[in-house]
Amino acid sequence: MDALKSPVDFSIIAQQRHGEPKIPTVHNAEDARRAAEDFEAFFLAQMVGTMFSGIKTEGPFGGGFSETIYKSMLAEEYGKAMAQRGGIGIADSVQREILKLQEVDGHAHDRSN
Repeated sequence: MDALKSPVDFSIIAQQRHGEPKIPTVHNAEDARRAAEDFEAFFLAQMVGTMFSGIKTEGPFGGGFSETIYKSMLAEEYGKAMAQRGGIGIADSVQREILKLQEVDGHAHDRSN
């Protein structure tokens, strides 16, 4: 019965469900761009989530465990929306690095054969 009364941090559960974005092997610049935007969306969601953690929500319409869940979901959606609209420039740098790293790996692989 004590387990039912103990508070659960649902924001941690939500983060574990989504996890960190995985950057797949890309086959063209469009795939690299999509992976870079996914990374930027994740980064921005983490920033927004940190900002939300400093907001106190007391009173008749704020607080509670449900709000914790929805704050993390809202932060995730804000991150996606910001990244889709150009973000803060992280996606451009990440895309360049993805393409550069995979090109280097490809050349290194060709030399070994």
